[in-house]
Amino acid sequence: MSEFESRVRAMCERGEPFTRNVPVHIARAPGRLDLMGGNDDYTGGMVFEATIREATWAAAQPRHDATVVLLNPQMAEHGWQANVDFPLAQLVDAEHVRTLVNQDPNIRWTAYVLGVFHWLQKQFPAQVQNGMTVFIHSDVPLNKGVSSSAAVEVAVMKAAASAYGIELAGIELAEACQWVENVIAESACGIMDQIAVVLGDEGFVLPLVCQPCLPQPLVKLPAGLTCWGLDSGVRHQVSGIEYEAARAAGFMGYKLICDSEQIPVTLDNSAKIPRWTDPRWNGYLANMPPSVYRTYEPSLPIELSGSEYLELGKVHVDPFTKARPEVTYRIQACTRYAVEENQRVQLFAELARGMSDQFTASGALLMGELMYQSHHAYTETGLGCDMTDLLVHLAREQGPAKGIYGAKITGGGGGGTVAILGRADAEEALNAIVDRYWAETGIDAYVFRGSSLGADRFGIVVVEP
Repeated sequence: MSEFESRVRAMCERGEPFTRNVPVHIARAPGRLDLMGGNDDYTGGMVFEATIREATWAAAQPRHDATVVLLNPQMAEHGWQANVDFPLAQLVDAEHVRTLVNQDPNIRWTAYVLGVFHWLQKQFPAQVQNGMTVFIHSDVPLNKGVSSSAAVEVAVMKAAASAYGIELAGIELAEACQWVENVIAESACGIMDQIAVVLGDEGFVLPLVCQPCLPQPLVKLPAGLTCWGLDSGVRHQVSGIEYEAARAAGFMGYKLICDSEQIPVTLDNSAKIPRWTDPRWNGYLANMPPSVYRTYEPSLPIELSGSEYLELGKVHVDPFTKARPEVTYRIQACTRYAVEENQRVQLFAELARGMSDQFTASGALLMGELMYQSHHAYTETGLGCDMTDLLVHLAREQGPAKGIYGAKITGGGGGGTVAILGRADAEEALNAIVDRYWAETGIDAYVFRGSSLGADRFGIVVVEP
C-alpha cells in the first residue's frame, strides 16, 4: 500500500474531507523528462520522453451535492489558496471557467483541475450530475520543465472519470488533458507532456510522433546507459512570452513558405484540438525534409515583428498563440528548429533501438552530439538560459571519458531542467557537475533519478471506506 493510499484511508476513517461508505478513486501520474524533442511537438515532430519518479496523486470521491471541492495543501507553500470549491453548474461554459480561475491569482492553479470537470461535464453530461471532493498531493516540482501541469491534469482527470464511472485512458485521456491546458489554462502546449505521463513506463522511453498523437512502441535505453535531469533553479513557464514567441515564429515561417508556394492553408475544426492544415505537409513543419527546408530558408526573414507580419496581410495559423505587434520573432531559427529537431529525434531513437542488444561507445557519442545540437538550436530560437547553458557546459567538460555523453535543455526551455545522458556508473561525474554548479551559482541542483509507471499502467486504486 502506498503512503498516499494510507493517508486517504486515514482521512476516510476521520470522515474528513472524505465521507464514510463512499468509494474513493486514486490515480497517480508521474512527471516527465524530455530526453529529446522539446518544442517540436506542436509542429508535428517526434519526441522522446521518459517518466520520472516524482508524481502527482489524486483521490476523488463523489459528493451528494453539486459542488466540486478541491484540496491541495501544497499550494499553501507557494502562498496560494489551498482549498477551493465551486458549484458544478458554474463549470458548464469554458469562457466562464476561464473567468473564474483568473479572478484571483491565488486560485490560478485551479485552471488545470476545474478544466477537467468542465471537460467531463461537456463530454459525459449523463454521468456528471453530482459534485466531487478531490484531494491532491504532488512531489513534481513546479516550473522546472518536468511537466507538473500535465501530471496534475492526468491524475485528476483519471481519478475523477473513474469515480463518475467513465473509462478514460490512452490517447483519449491525453488529448482531453491537453485540451484543458490549451483552452482553460490558456497554455499553448503540444501533446507530448500528457501522452508521456499517460503511456510511459518504468525503465522505458516513449517515442511519439505528434501528428497529432501517434505513440510508437516503448524503447529501453541501451544497457549501461541512463538519463538524469538536473534542475537549474530557474523557473520555466510554458505560458511565458519566450515560449509563445518561439512557437508563433515557427508557424509564421510555415505560413510564409506555404504562401511562397501558393499552398492553401485552412483551419480544421473537426479534431478535438483545432489546427491549420495544407495538402502538402498536412500542416506539420516536421513533414518538410531538412534538405527541402534549406531551399526556402534564404527567402525567410531572419527576424520579423508581429506588426510587420500582419502588415504583409498574413493570417496567423496557430489557434493558441497570437502575432503580437510589439514582439520580434526569430522566423528562420524557429522554423529551422521545427524541421531539423524532428530529424535529430528520429536519429536518436534509431540509435537507441539499434543499441538495445549491444552498447557501442560510438553510438553513445552520436546520441550525445545530437543532444548538444538540440541544445544549441534551443538557444537560437530564444529559449536559452545562462544557467542551463552552464549545466550543459559542465556536462561537456566531464565528457565521455568520465561517462557523460550529452546534455540539453528540456521541455519549453527558458530555464527549467537539463537532461543528461551518460553511463549508468557515471554518478561520480554527475556529482562533480552538481558540485561545480553549486560552486559557481550557489544553487544546489536537484537531481531527477529513475523513472516510474505512467498513469495507465498504474491504473486506479479504489478505497472502500
